Amino acid sequence: MSSLKFCGDEIITGPGTLDAIKKIDGQRFFLVTGKSALFRNGTIKRAEGLLKESAKAYDILSGIGANPSVSDVEAGLIKMKDFDPDVVIAIGGGSVMDAAKVMTLMCEYPGLTIEAIKNGQAPEKRERIKLVAIPTTSGTASEVTRAAVITFPEENIKIGLKTKAFIPDLAILDGELALSMPNSVMVESGMDALTHGLEAYINKNADDFTKIMARGAVEGLLGHLRPSFENGDIESRQHVHNFSCLAGFAFQNAGLGMDHGIAHAFGGRFGTSHGLLNAIALPFVLEYNQRDRQAAEDLEKLSRLIGKNIIDEIKALNQSFGIPDSFQAAGIPEEHFKAHYEELLKNSLLGSTQRNPVKMDAEQMDKVLTSIYYGEKKF
Repeated sequence: MSSLKFCGDEIITGPGTLDAIKKIDGQRFFLVTGKSALFRNGTIKRAEGLLKESAKAYDILSGIGANPSVSDVEAGLIKMKDFDPDVVIAIGGGSVMDAAKVMTLMCEYPGLTIEAIKNGQAPEKRERIKLVAIPTTSGTASEVTRAAVITFPEENIKIGLKTKAFIPDLAILDGELALSMPNSVMVESGMDALTHGLEAYINKNADDFTKIMARGAVEGLLGHLRPSFENGDIESRQHVHNFSCLAGFAFQNAGLGMDHGIAHAFGGRFGTSHGLLNAIALPFVLEYNQRDRQAAEDLEKLSRLIGKNIIDEIKALNQSFGIPDSFQAAGIPEEHFKAHYEELLKNSLLGSTQRNPVKMDAEQMDKVLTSIYYGEKKF
């Protein structure tokens, strides 16, 4: 039996849909956002104007950076509780949305701790505070998923906390907000979305629903990532925004694989961009997972669909986007890789790796990590 959950109450999509903020029911709006980019490009000023126009009381929590930690969430929670909102709007990239999800749930349930959420003891519903997610990058699909990725510094790992209560009630996919993304962010977030689609597609838990969504997301992203990178036009950015969300529908129900397990381990230790780590590891992971007969057949189907070998196409995309071909080339020093290797190996076997098509042990993972780090196949 499958139990599927794809989104909250509503998704609004299309250029200019940020204006939907005016129609959200509620009186006290708490905006959670990043450090400065959305202030510089006028997005936050525009959101403030919409709230003022509809006579809403509001406050802003800014400064959420990449890889939000437990302490970042706890610090933001203090301000959120002081304001006591009935609507929280997360506007930014995946890190902003993830941090806002955890803060919002903890604000609604004052006795709830991050440790309890980590241990699977989180409530499955919110009743009092409405959560709205407005992504400005196209990668994490956090606007429709039940996951919130938080860094636990003491363990040097990023962990995907999960509960249905994290799924935003409303998602607004406004491609105009993605126009100002630097190309580096567009590339890394886009490759994260592609990884979501591919890992969901070959996952053993994929069913008729998630399979078709994952395949559609992969096909759509492969068709629009290059134009989005080369032209930065509203049409391609909106398409990538939408297909990133579709990949989110698939992976939150089917699961991911060891590409994400590895990215969370290395991102937790070194703070390297999640999307960049995913993109570098993806060709190696897919090639290794072809050891599983069903995964190999699925990848062959995708290759026929796009008219070229899917792994070769990912390598070509990475090259076009200027993505390094190894973790070493991405700036992780060899001495640090070796010094923390046992921890990296252990943590890479956790999380999403538990759902990888090929069941991994330390000996197998050692070969995969060594291959990805040095950029040379050793398996």
